[in-house]
Amino acid sequence: MGKTMSEKILARAARKSQVSAGDIVWVDIDRAMMDDILGPRIKIAEGMSEICDRVWDPEKVVVIADHYTPPANENQAEIVKFTRDWAKAHHIRQYFEFEGPCHQIMAETGNVLPGMVVLGTDSHTCMGGAMGALASGVGSTEMLGILLTGQTWLRVPETIRIRWTGVLKDGVTAKDMSLYTIGTIGHGGATYKAVEYTGETIAGLSMDERMCITNMAVEMGAKAGLMEADQATLGFLQEHHINADESRFYKSDPDADFCRTLDFDAASLEPLVACPHAVDNVHPVVECTGEPIHQAYLGSCTGGRYSDLVMALRILKGRTIHKGTRLLVSPASREIWKRADQEGILNGLAQAGAVILAPTCGVCVGLHSGLLAAKESCISSSNRNFMGRMGSSQANIFLGSPMTVAASALAGHIADPREYI
Repeated sequence: MGKTMSEKILARAARKSQVSAGDIVWVDIDRAMMDDILGPRIKIAEGMSEICDRVWDPEKVVVIADHYTPPANENQAEIVKFTRDWAKAHHIRQYFEFEGPCHQIMAETGNVLPGMVVLGTDSHTCMGGAMGALASGVGSTEMLGILLTGQTWLRVPETIRIRWTGVLKDGVTAKDMSLYTIGTIGHGGATYKAVEYTGETIAGLSMDERMCITNMAVEMGAKAGLMEADQATLGFLQEHHINADESRFYKSDPDADFCRTLDFDAASLEPLVACPHAVDNVHPVVECTGEPIHQAYLGSCTGGRYSDLVMALRILKGRTIHKGTRLLVSPASREIWKRADQEGILNGLAQAGAVILAPTCGVCVGLHSGLLAAKESCISSSNRNFMGRMGSSQANIFLGSPMTVAASALAGHIADPREYI
């Protein structure tokens, strides 16, 4: 019997010839990532500061202050300062601040590479699966053990295979593919499983689009979302001057054992929206048109990449957003911000009425830079629409593609982007 990608990656990390789904294995960690919200300060709060007085390998630890940056109040500023000071005291060379959401920074800096095992204190660490890595979120206490030893135990997950065939129609995006998958499987339908995305449609997507899909694997409960590394992956790495070991470009064997296989047709897909208050509450945008929108958000580690900004500008160029709607734009990294600025994309969005923000997680998680008041509604290109996620528990959050977000900002209500192309 052949092996899946996750089985091959974990076998290497466990220093075994092979492992199978269901096995419990101790694995070596290639990268351990902590952010400011669930990183060093949690260990201090738990009284573990004396235990964690050393790090097994500072070169394999990455600390990123992204949720509380830029700080909105004194408490947030103290948290960022503590994170910064902890990283310096523990000789963490790879400390990043004000650079953008952690998952994008991990990819841009070569800290997620094909074949790696990457664990981070953020559930959307699974985005790294777009690079062909097994990437997953862990709790802060589990991270303490990793910091001390460089190892942890994992159960080798079963794998659900998602095969996408066909070509997306104009106005339909990778975000719609992601929402369709989540709506089909359900919010808990892939709990502790690896979800492997395959097929000609996936192979034809850019890395930006692939990251959007794997980022949201956890919204089905998945341990990891995985895609094969290929020429597109190499192109992304070369663009960022990163070298990779092609011997670790793992692929599932043709006779690998998948616990479930689902086949989806990209050509029949239409723009979708996840309605409050669950990511799997997915409906065609045509069923939601007319729903009033007070805020539209383009950003986060899911929907703030370069191609997302380009898609939005395609809808917004030469137009002005609805008077009663505010459009917030937060590029997914400083690098993306600079490129979009140099190419006039940010100016084009601003001309349409957008407010350009720093690269940050603040809006997505409801910490700063654009919270919602009671009875307000937002359509967002981010990854979660839980009650109270972006401010008031009486607010509503809808999720859509960057094109749907842009079209809705123009209309003042949820709108079909195909009407604005």
